[in-house]
Amino acid sequence: MHDERSAADPLTVAGLFAGIGGVELGFARAGIHSELLCEVWDPAKAVLAEQFPDVPLADDVRTLDTLPPVDVVAAGFPCQDLSQAGRTAGIHGEHSGLVGHVFRLLESQPRLPKWIVFENVRNMLPLDKGKAMAYLVRELEDLGLRWAYRLVDSRFSGVPQRRQRVLLVASPTEDPRYVLFADDAGEPEADFYGSDAFGFYWTEGLRGLGWAPDAVPTLKGGSTLGIPSPPAVWVPGAPVGRQIVTPTIEDAERLQGFPTGWTEAGQHGRAKGPRWKLVGNAVTVGVAEWLGSRLRQPGTAIVGETQRLAPGASWPTAASGEAGTVWRHHVSMWPVRQDYQHLPSVVDLTAAPRLSHKAAAGFFSRTARAKLRFKEEFLVDMKAHVEATAPEE
Repeated sequence: MHDERSAADPLTVAGLFAGIGGVELGFARAGIHSELLCEVWDPAKAVLAEQFPDVPLADDVRTLDTLPPVDVVAAGFPCQDLSQAGRTAGIHGEHSGLVGHVFRLLESQPRLPKWIVFENVRNMLPLDKGKAMAYLVRELEDLGLRWAYRLVDSRFSGVPQRRQRVLLVASPTEDPRYVLFADDAGEPEADFYGSDAFGFYWTEGLRGLGWAPDAVPTLKGGSTLGIPSPPAVWVPGAPVGRQIVTPTIEDAERLQGFPTGWTEAGQHGRAKGPRWKLVGNAVTVGVAEWLGSRLRQPGTAIVGETQRLAPGASWPTAASGEAGTVWRHHVSMWPVRQDYQHLPSVVDLTAAPRLSHKAAAGFFSRTARAKLRFKEEFLVDMKAHVEATAPEE
């Protein structure tokens, strides 16, 4: 993080679609105090009430009439209609269309906040031929705001989870480029990662694998099976029957940068399904902490080359604009490089639950029909795992 942030002015935030408070926890670590949280889902509300007991909690953005006077409004609006794992109904879908209430609330404010922050999935950029981003940009510019966005990978914050998310920052008075484009560490070389654990989606196998060396692929609130489910981890050289394991919900919390047990208040009975969805929908804490530190103390330079974006061009991975003009920024998904936690240091691979026989067998059968290319050693270990976990007759 940036040492100069301790001298920066303190800020306050209203968190809409707060989930389990990933943005707010990261912002708090950067010195930004929450004045309001808003969340509609009961399990998430239970977590927020437990973890932020002194912060007022509103239960539905649709019935929220006004916002407190804050410096930052943050909204990780629902991604079900934007995500490739969801229905991709678009920005005006039943869930993602709720972002319109953010603009309603902003328009009703006597004075706009210093910063507006949106966070969402990478698929927001190409969705519906770019119409989702065009809508957001148009609404921001109609409010007289300058804006910038950047696609980032959560691994830059040190967690072994390859999670790509769009951070969109806008302001009526400040230049958001000095927030999002003040840092660029560049993506590391392949030998940066260890070779003793590989994450993948066992729910896939025909079209996508999510293969991730020394990391897990994106933790999701759902899957192609329609249920929240953890990815799997291949551990080369492990004993037979232990080569394919899955993280626990506590591992998943740490993979998102939360303290262990953060979502316990959202669990109902013995079923942990709600907790998986809570964690899968969350914002990585370290990502929010970096962003919060730059909101408090913007940089002094803009890194990376820029070029004007032609009208109708696809949305790039980083851009800025105002008053109808858009500029492409050539920056990586790694603004900084925090100390990396290798996957075996976050997930205890010797104690993690092994992937069930049913799940492993189903995945292995799909690999035979897939057009994807798999490591031969991986397929050998997967076959051995299927055989070792088979129920005795």
